[in-house]
Amino acid sequence: MPKKIAVVTGTRAEYGLLWGVLQEIDAHPDLRLQLIVSAAHLSAKHGMTIHQIKQDGFAIAAEVPLLDDNDDGDDDLAVARAVSRGVAGFAEAYADLKPDVVLVLGDRYEILAAAQAALLLHIPLAHIHGGEVTEGAMDEAIRHAISKMAALHFAAAEPYRQRLIHMGELPERVFTVGAPGLDVIKRLDLLDLGALQRDLQIALTSPLFLVTYHPVTWGDASGKESVEALFAALEGVKEATVIWTGANADAEGGRINAAVAEWTARTPLKVKFVTSLGSLRYLSLMAVCDAVVGNSSSGIIEAPALGVATVNIGPRQQGRLRAPSIIDCAEDVDSISKALETALSAKHRALCRTRPSVYGQGDTAQAIVRILAQTDFAALHNKPFYDWPVNSGCGGS
Repeated sequence: MPKKIAVVTGTRAEYGLLWGVLQEIDAHPDLRLQLIVSAAHLSAKHGMTIHQIKQDGFAIAAEVPLLDDNDDGDDDLAVARAVSRGVAGFAEAYADLKPDVVLVLGDRYEILAAAQAALLLHIPLAHIHGGEVTEGAMDEAIRHAISKMAALHFAAAEPYRQRLIHMGELPERVFTVGAPGLDVIKRLDLLDLGALQRDLQIALTSPLFLVTYHPVTWGDASGKESVEALFAALEGVKEATVIWTGANADAEGGRINAAVAEWTARTPLKVKFVTSLGSLRYLSLMAVCDAVVGNSSSGIIEAPALGVATVNIGPRQQGRLRAPSIIDCAEDVDSISKALETALSAKHRALCRTRPSVYGQGDTAQAIVRILAQTDFAALHNKPFYDWPVNSGCGGS
């Protein structure tokens, strides 16, 4: 009898990271994929990306709506309401599907809802990308909370595995597998420049910047001043072409997207604002651009592996492992401008070409699925706390 693996996806970015894992589960003779689609995938304002999932050929086992397009997660109360709807919706889906394990990735609020529902229904939870630190986002607290609910962990790097063990997770249930986003790079047949230009209907001339700016969900900042500083810094590169992808469905995301749409209409730069590019177009653009700009985790994980510079703005990704191709800067015009100048320099371009990834070699999906196939999920219902030996001398990160 195949083991039933329920996988939850709520955003375009997370689905892109999970794509290779979904393929491997779907193809494995001893596993049965139960794909649960939720949140922004079911929102018209965020591109109804469920259509992309269907086009990719995956059968959808359940849909769990969280967002109201009239109240789509653009303030803290709306996010809290979405989580409450999610806990109920995921619980109903799990009760119907009866999975052996629920597999989730990351640290967003819809994943918190999915994890809570699994915990309350006594279904083992497996978590990808635990043990990481992002000090500038509420995701930091959500990620660690999910880790404490999970019984099986797939860490993207060894220091993250060590941190999970320090948090009390059993070492034999914590695996260093790398980042699944690198698998996607290896698996996709990326589009060339000509195909991208025809698809986006814009000439992609250099310097080409791929920009994504998400809300910084810790603290009181709305992101408006930071985005305005980014607009001004980009306009300082007079010949720039900018492809800007939409912010996620966090609080203030809608306001940021509205500001970008308004700027796109008035800036003298050549700009294309796209709500969702999908994995193929996004990674294809990343491969040909001069720099990935903003505060997305893709600039930290995928861009270095593609040999592309990253201008990482502000604190949202603070605490993650860094490749030397990443240029961190503050959220003001002068700092962003200097970072863009560095990214375009011949010296930094040469550094980027070494592709200095710190998140594995692109074989994560196979490792995850191999472990899932070998795991006795019934044994995961009991989750002892692991006390790290006081005199171990091990310095986890």
